[in-house]
Amino acid sequence: MTNPVTKDRRHFEDLAIGEVIDLGRTSVSREMITSFAREFDPFPFHLDEEAAKASLLGGLASSGWQTGALSLRMLVDRFLANVASCGGLGFRNLKWKNPVMVDDIIGGTATIAELRRSASHPQWGIVTLDFAIGNQHGKPVMTMRLANLVECRHPETGV
Repeated sequence: MTNPVTKDRRHFEDLAIGEVIDLGRTSVSREMITSFAREFDPFPFHLDEEAAKASLLGGLASSGWQTGALSLRMLVDRFLANVASCGGLGFRNLKWKNPVMVDDIIGGTATIAELRRSASHPQWGIVTLDFAIGNQHGKPVMTMRLANLVECRHPETGV
């Protein structure tokens, strides 16, 4: 039975290993960094300019979790909003390569690395995405591998 909510979205069968999703770009402002930090990651190098200058980071820097959240937002805007996605299954190999500083512009790609059907639930497929996020200077800022559950259009075929 076709799900009326997702019928016009891409399904598991429509995805291909090697497909590259351009995530676009987003600018990271001082206010974004400090407001995120106040609520979720209140280390001094995310909140206080002087403390940040004296830190290993050398200036006010975004939380790595904020970088991850911004990357996920870009993925939803550029890919998952058009996919019959049912949510994330987790991530691995998360690496924060370089800090994201005030006024940096970050962006990158997510590449479909793996596709597999669920052995126990044929209505679901699992898409694995490799993220490569960098800044405007071409420096990598984050990599990770993310797994997402996607609806299958034809669960009965198992293909």
